[in-house]
Amino acid sequence: MNTDLSALTTAAERWDAMAKEFHKQEVAYKRDVYGLSMGPTWTGLSAEAANRRFATTLKEFQKAQVEAKAIASLLRDAHTQFTSLRGKLASAGKDAVEAGMKVSDQGLASFDTAKLSQAERTAWVHDPDYQDSVRKSVSSWQQLIDQLVKDMDDADKDVQTALQAVVVDGDINDGTLTGFNGQAQGDVDKYTGQKPVGTKTDGWDSEGKLKLTGLGAGFSVTTDPKYGKEGSVKAYTDLFHATAEGTLTRGDWKLAGIADGYGGVRATANYGFNNKGVVGKAEASAGLRALTEERAEYGPYAGVYGRADGFAGAEAGVNAKATKDELTVGAKAFAGAKGGVAGGGEVAGIGFGATAEGWAGPGAEAWWGYKRDDDGKFHLGGKAGASPIVGGAAGFEITVDPDKLSKTVGDAADAVGDAVDSVGDGIGSVKDSVTNWF
Repeated sequence: MNTDLSALTTAAERWDAMAKEFHKQEVAYKRDVYGLSMGPTWTGLSAEAANRRFATTLKEFQKAQVEAKAIASLLRDAHTQFTSLRGKLASAGKDAVEAGMKVSDQGLASFDTAKLSQAERTAWVHDPDYQDSVRKSVSSWQQLIDQLVKDMDDADKDVQTALQAVVVDGDINDGTLTGFNGQAQGDVDKYTGQKPVGTKTDGWDSEGKLKLTGLGAGFSVTTDPKYGKEGSVKAYTDLFHATAEGTLTRGDWKLAGIADGYGGVRATANYGFNNKGVVGKAEASAGLRALTEERAEYGPYAGVYGRADGFAGAEAGVNAKATKDELTVGAKAFAGAKGGVAGGGEVAGIGFGATAEGWAGPGAEAWWGYKRDDDGKFHLGGKAGASPIVGGAAGFEITVDPDKLSKTVGDAADAVGDAVDSVGDGIGSVKDSVTNWF
């Protein structure tokens, strides 16, 4: 009843302003970027490929305006609905008071005996029929107030559903699966009845994202002369790359999954000799890759994972790295198809995993080392395999997560401390009781 609903219209004005800014960027992008692939000075396959990608981005600027305007309209629609429903609720409360009721700040109706005349008070105390009529009246007003509160709550949920659904890109043919919504609607009723996106299901919080890219090619050379010789060379032609991720969380429980698919040709090489260490790596591959992985974790205390992957094509590479965060060495060469499975578990931040692969085609692979990833987790492991025609590979990995380990140790120490405190309190209680005896 005390919420400042004007915040909704203020936000709507800012979303309209955002749409205008997107329009400015659309005009600039169409002139300075998209226009390059449309002029006479750039022709051929590269211009055609660029034009398709530029057109996708140009459409995103256009769809962003549609989405922003729709959100502004939804906020104004919400303001209109909320204002009307709150007015009805306030009017019902006023009518109830005029009918001899009291209405608390929590919306509870009751009979206001303070306004009774002496005759009415006598009837209230001694007349069963009068008492029954009062109970029915209180019940009737309570039902009306409860229904109006429910109507407001339902409207609030409908607005929530609309605001979550309006930003979902449902067009799978526009070049992107997670872009702006070009079919966004500015009417809350258009989304009524839809299931809210990313909300709790049976107590679980769900999140997910999907990324898809199409044809692409590139070549780059980088150098950094600050600390001696180091640099990289990269060339690639991507046919597609799709990644889908999702998580479910509930309290300390977390379930996560990822699926990734890639097709294309890549070649990379980098070298370095600087204050961080020595790095040398070269790798080339052509073919199709796919991977899926699932994890289940309970806080920092325990977790398990399973993974399956496959590859069809050819690959070769060699690497050596020696830095303060990594020491690895390895080499591989393979042509054909292979598939593998992996699994493992973790307790208190210390994990162990194993992998096994089957190969159809000639090849060999071996690597060993340890490294510390971006999350601070340490990995120690190795892998080896060979295949004249049919063969395979096997490997293992030990991981240590300092954050989870310290958290588990800390929780254990707290538990021991609580136990000691409980024992101490118990001993103190016994001592006090014995003392009281004397």
